[in-house]
Amino acid sequence: MKVLLLENIHSLAVENLERAGFEVELLSHSLSEDELVAKLPGVAMLGIRSNTHITPRVLDAATDLIAIGCFCIGTNQVDLTAAAGRGIAVFNAPFSNTRSVVELVIAEIVVLARRLAEKNQRMHDGVWDKSAKGSHEVRGRTLGIVGYGNIGTQLSNLAEAMGMYVIFYDIADRLAHGNARRMPSLDALLAEADVVSLHVDGRPGNAGIFGEEQFAAMKKRALFINASRGMVVDDVALRRHIESGHIAGAALDVFPVEPKAQGDEFTSVLRGLDNVILTPHVGGSTQEAQEEIGYFVSGKLRDFAREGSTALSVNLPAVQPSPLTEGERYAFLHVNVPGVLAEVNNLLAEDGVNITGQYLATRGEQGYVVTDVASHIPESASAKLAASTHTIWLRSYSA
Repeated sequence: MKVLLLENIHSLAVENLERAGFEVELLSHSLSEDELVAKLPGVAMLGIRSNTHITPRVLDAATDLIAIGCFCIGTNQVDLTAAAGRGIAVFNAPFSNTRSVVELVIAEIVVLARRLAEKNQRMHDGVWDKSAKGSHEVRGRTLGIVGYGNIGTQLSNLAEAMGMYVIFYDIADRLAHGNARRMPSLDALLAEADVVSLHVDGRPGNAGIFGEEQFAAMKKRALFINASRGMVVDDVALRRHIESGHIAGAALDVFPVEPKAQGDEFTSVLRGLDNVILTPHVGGSTQEAQEEIGYFVSGKLRDFAREGSTALSVNLPAVQPSPLTEGERYAFLHVNVPGVLAEVNNLLAEDGVNITGQYLATRGEQGYVVTDVASHIPESASAKLAASTHTIWLRSYSA
């Protein structure tokens, strides 16, 4: 089984998959749609990061593909509905780089509050600018976190440990950590926060959620940080508010359009502004995070290919069966209609097959049942299941 890993995924992923018996090809760069169409026939599993986009056209060409691993948090670069419709599982790493992103944001808060980027540049220019003007401690300041998920909550804990007050807003019902306060609306948060940090996901509904109206609602001389998704912020509106002096500084790690390859030119309306930190999407780019992501996602791909586990899949019904230690396993992805499980079990009973374990989950229009049996399932039963009008795919595994 062939695995293709793109965008310089950590070598631990290669080692993990090769140790499991897969043939792995590692490329240091992303591929365009045309390049993917030409490259993917014969590839069973694909590993990508944020610069590779998986479209329906790519999926149509990938006739041997069974799974995609996003070696990052986001999955908006993959057409998840199209992948699910073809029975292709998609996995990501929702937790692995959380600490790295949070540490970057904490560092940016201090650098912006002390205007250290400007001080550093002037020293390199030969200018001794020893002044406290515009420089503040972060202790006692209020941090407003928009999006209180894995990253937002850990940021909340570290910021509070530094002496900051924390408020947050999330459309989901989230448990407040420490002394953090939940705000009833985004406007209420913006009215109080000295620092606003965005940590929302890349769902289409979040596109452009932070623009002219939101910047105008922020406190005068507040700081702004975006380490979530580039498409959620209107960078032109942000530049206007920085130039007017309303926003005292900003740090951005993500952008609406990002270069495809290392060394390509980066363009942004935010270049050249004082007290604006621009970093090349490196929130999760630490050795620790990349190693953990490589280990985590490659493990999900391995377990899906070898044992049928869809645990933490973002687009197929999530089933986490026990490790397969004896007998055989049959994994059946099917159209989610009543009576399919009964059909499976009746077919097995007719052939005298003893079921030792069974796991089932549904998600939207699909259902997934994993069945462990003590002995080999007769070809007649397998053929009947494979021929069912409800079948998307049927796969078998041996201990």
